[in-house]
Amino acid sequence: MTASANFIAADLGASSGRVMVGRWDGQRFALEELHRFPNGGTSAGGHLYWNALGIWSQIQVGLSQYHERFPASPRGIGIDAWGVDFGLIDRDGRLLANPTHYRDPRTHGAPEAAFACVPEDEIFAATGVQTMQINTLFQLYSMVRAGDPVLTAADRLLMIPDLFTYFLCGDKIVEYSEATTTQMYSPAHHDWARAMLSRLGIPTGILPPPTQPGTVMSPVQARILEGCGLRQSFPVIAVASHDTSSAVAAIPHMGDDSVFLSCGTWSLMGVELREPNTSARVFELGFTNEGAADGSFLLLKNLTGLWIVQECMRQWKIDGAGCDWSDLIAGAATATPFKSFIDPGAPEFQEHCDMPAAIRRYCNDSKQPIPESATEIARCVYESLSLKYRSVLDSLELLTEGPLRFIRIVGGGSMNKVFCQMIADACNRQVISGPTEAAALGNVLMQAVATGHLADIRSGRAAMAESVQLATFDPQRSNAWDEAYGRFKLLCA
Repeated sequence: MTASANFIAADLGASSGRVMVGRWDGQRFALEELHRFPNGGTSAGGHLYWNALGIWSQIQVGLSQYHERFPASPRGIGIDAWGVDFGLIDRDGRLLANPTHYRDPRTHGAPEAAFACVPEDEIFAATGVQTMQINTLFQLYSMVRAGDPVLTAADRLLMIPDLFTYFLCGDKIVEYSEATTTQMYSPAHHDWARAMLSRLGIPTGILPPPTQPGTVMSPVQARILEGCGLRQSFPVIAVASHDTSSAVAAIPHMGDDSVFLSCGTWSLMGVELREPNTSARVFELGFTNEGAADGSFLLLKNLTGLWIVQECMRQWKIDGAGCDWSDLIAGAATATPFKSFIDPGAPEFQEHCDMPAAIRRYCNDSKQPIPESATEIARCVYESLSLKYRSVLDSLELLTEGPLRFIRIVGGGSMNKVFCQMIADACNRQVISGPTEAAALGNVLMQAVATGHLADIRSGRAAMAESVQLATFDPQRSNAWDEAYGRFKLLCA
């Protein structure tokens, strides 16, 4: 471990973005927020897009904020973001269109159509990735089927974090962990699954070779530095740019007996593996293999997460009955337990809608008591998510053939103490929550490794254990949770 340094992390989530400075003093990390901004889809013409240039302007605001607070330039900057979405660049380096949001309806029916050309089990064998309609593979295949001229004009595909890396320094890359979210990367060949993609008519010439985390890229372009008031040059660093991979990299004490749970808009729950598991059993159970910060793999399941509660909050605000998060959580803690459940993965909870009404309809259709108040709805969602995590935990223990004693929660959900205790009780496991800003910290950690301030991710995790506060939730055993789990499994079946 070497001398102190500052690193800028742009951590882009599907509901908000933040530009942070990570300060390394030689022993510990400290994270300071420079700029935070809302993010989300923008609807136009019946489609849902990301406002890429709006996000780009917010990143530059963050850089300007760094200049106002710190006299010297940072040692690097890294971008992490959600997976599966992308921008297309033409041969002159211009962004061809606003990136389409993964919840856009263009992928409806795309998986089924693709499987008529390449069977689903063959796609899984090639990529090790669970089928989700939102995946890059089906986004591109929907463009192929529609004869989309934007795809025809494309020279390069850049995943969302790689698009902003390109805006910063001009390098056109796709970072490894992001590549593995696409359902187009072949772990066996350490490259794109080109033969499978060709069978679907997807042009492979637009795909840059995957770049490993920790690669030092070109410096931030001079005109951007000048516009933000920065004088000294510094490089862009390819971190583990899928935010889940960055978040897992920052989890202290992560070991073979631990499950990670990245809990935000999405929930991603899994374990670390040296090699991918593409067995038939993994395929049947709906797990996926995604790239880790050290080039290994995360065996995980993608689940709808706190998006459901976020959508409820949005609708209540529209209805003029808005409440704040602290009141909602406090109310959920005292609401009647185990009254009703939902399957968080059900199709009706995947798109923008009147979410409270969707939850009530689901409970009515499944002949359960209908939650009426906001706190009853929140309790229903939190309990349902907790029971879903127990189901995933059962499957992970089956696949890893070993006891998994700890659930390590990071992300926004780690701040919800009521929810964390529910998870501990539902799963009968000790839950350790934190750090909250794990993706940004993992981003900074990877930059510190790339620049030689840390030897490797293991030493970075040791430093992270000294840098952040964790909270522990011991399970409170109750037969009521076992009975609820039985009801939940029948409901999902």
